[in-house]
Amino acid sequence: MKALVYHGPGKKAWEEVPKPIIKEQTDAIVKIVKTTICGTDLHIMKGDLPAVTDGRIIGHEGIGIIDEAGSAVANYKKGDHVLISCITSCGKCENCKKAMYSHCEKGGWILGNLIDGTQAEYVRIPYADNSLYPIPEDADEEAMVMLSDVLPTGFECGVLSGKVKPGDTIAIIGAGPIGMAALLTSQFYSPAEIIVIDMDDNRLAVAKTFGATHTINSSNENALDRVMGLTNDKGVDVAIEAVGIVPTFELCESIVGAGGHIANIGVHGKSVTLHLETLWSKNLTITTHLVDTVTIPMLFKTVQGKKIDPKKLITHRFKLDQIMEAYEAFGNAAKEKTLKVILTNKEEFTNRKSYQSNN
Repeated sequence: MKALVYHGPGKKAWEEVPKPIIKEQTDAIVKIVKTTICGTDLHIMKGDLPAVTDGRIIGHEGIGIIDEAGSAVANYKKGDHVLISCITSCGKCENCKKAMYSHCEKGGWILGNLIDGTQAEYVRIPYADNSLYPIPEDADEEAMVMLSDVLPTGFECGVLSGKVKPGDTIAIIGAGPIGMAALLTSQFYSPAEIIVIDMDDNRLAVAKTFGATHTINSSNENALDRVMGLTNDKGVDVAIEAVGIVPTFELCESIVGAGGHIANIGVHGKSVTLHLETLWSKNLTITTHLVDTVTIPMLFKTVQGKKIDPKKLITHRFKLDQIMEAYEAFGNAAKEKTLKVILTNKEEFTNRKSYQSNN
């Protein structure tokens, strides 16, 4: 099979690799139908995550069709259409019983990190019963891909961790896919004002169409001054960091008001200064969070009920074997006006019936 393989910082290749096999009877082998690229994958390519080693197949999002299921898999069989969670969960360990699946003792974020991932024609999913979700035949496949990671991450790590509530003024720093997911899902809780800060005018314009009440381009205006002006010098109730670099986290520290929340989503490759000399008296809550994906079932219902449309996040579409071009588009988001990309495998595998008829 073909897969996108990491070969060290700045090095990747679409190349022939062995098809995955069942290693434990709780595994399933999934034929990828659609997948995508995450900002975390770009951090991997920069070398920000040293746990990812040479030869790893990248990717942790997607939907597909069960090609083979281990004898201990109870919920799925060959031909079933499934959503792949970016988090692998055994469902039995102490952390899983706390619904903290990201810290599963036998799983967590391992796909495309510690084991081979989804940017491939096939992927092995450990603990398939707990790490996959069934997709009904009438579901929009592209929307379902957004439920693997981006939507639950923005919601759980930003909105829920930040305890957004009705009437709040919130600021989202970073209008990439994760920031946009936080923007979309924050509106479940009716904040009074949503300020989106970025350096890309195109993304800020999109944020306006998604529900932002104010946008700030931090490359040509002072974001701190602007936020303070908008909040009568009180600061925001919730500051959501959705980039993962030093200046954006420090901006959150500067703009959050007394009693507020800083919810960090970004993947940080460098240390950040915590300015306790100014924060110690502000009654703040600062959260870090790796997505647990516990909200996938709820978000699934909101998507099916057309209460939220995650397809808005998709700007570019490629065939799976065009993944090198897709990385170029995703990595040059400002130039290409990219949010999320969709990578589609061969057409004959795009639904359950056609897959079963070919096997």
